[in-house]
Amino acid sequence: MTDQTRLRFLAAIARQIPPERVEEVHLFPAIRQGGMESGVAVIALARDGVTSLDVDGGYVPPADVAEAAEVESHAELAVHDQLADETAFVSDETVVPDVEPVVAPRVDAAPSRYTVYTAGYRLTLKGPDRGKWEVSVTEEADAPLVTVDAVVRGVQRRSGDSDEITRLSGDDFRASLAAATV
Repeated sequence: MTDQTRLRFLAAIARQIPPERVEEVHLFPAIRQGGMESGVAVIALARDGVTSLDVDGGYVPPADVAEAAEVESHAELAVHDQLADETAFVSDETVVPDVEPVVAPRVDAAPSRYTVYTAGYRLTLKGPDRGKWEVSVTEEADAPLVTVDAVVRGVQRRSGDSDEITRLSGDDFRASLAAATV
């Protein structure tokens, strides 16, 4: 992918998603085949709105999702409470002699989650449609940045492509946009 094509691709992405929320962009090497060039990017955006955590640090879904969740019946809750009581009773009786308890460090907050998008472009290099440019940006998932990085590395490994994937921070992405308009 040439620098000019990269800037054009990034500008096209910025027209479809809010650039100020971009946390990172992973640009895969372009593929040229049959008079066409195509490229793919994975973009992580800071989530819109505030993520809520319950008192135990668990994720609380937005109201529209929470309302769609199944509601437990009183009988199911009673069984759950009985199992919890039994578990506590059994754990009170379990003793491991001469072994100090191992206490895992408490994680106070869940990792930040980001909305993950994929973007792709297709540029016609030869033929009657030469210069035709198509871009699509699609919301795919929400995940922590660690997961996004692992997926990107996995895709690169499975593709067998030796070319390096370009990672841009959100600041680098926005600086590229500024450079494209100058």
